[in-house]
Amino acid sequence: MIETEATTLLRGASLRVTRPRVAVLSAVHEAPHSDATTLLTLVRTRIGAVSTQAVYDVLRTLVDAGLARRIDLPNSAARYEGRSWDNHQHVVCRSCGTIADVDVPQGAPRPETPRDHGFTVDHVEVTYWGLCPGCRAERGQRDPESVHRSLHEEEQKNF
Repeated sequence: MIETEATTLLRGASLRVTRPRVAVLSAVHEAPHSDATTLLTLVRTRIGAVSTQAVYDVLRTLVDAGLARRIDLPNSAARYEGRSWDNHQHVVCRSCGTIADVDVPQGAPRPETPRDHGFTVDHVEVTYWGLCPGCRAERGQRDPESVHRSLHEEEQKNF
């Protein structure tokens, strides 16, 4: 993300435009699913000295303004991304922790809203868990799609 885009997004959210905010917002877009430590390193390479607390404060501000999304996973530091306004979920590798986006098709059924507990639900998160291609390869496991295709081809031969 270039600085002018970050500036436009900040102004659109009625936030004051500062060098740390522009740098953090740009880093969140350029390195989605990064933790605060990684973002801090990226911001420091961009603008030089900035405190750790300043980056955390900016991240909180961006999340509160809807310009970034915080991803909280079990046994992991919070991760951040810039795609906060669309309808997508995440798939996470159980082995290495890699996170990838899973787009939810428009018009896909939404989970039922729990009505019997008195909650007003404003957000639903679904996280898919599994092994990424690299970790599967390390373990000598084949791609599930290729296994399915092989079984189907074998069935066709025997038919």
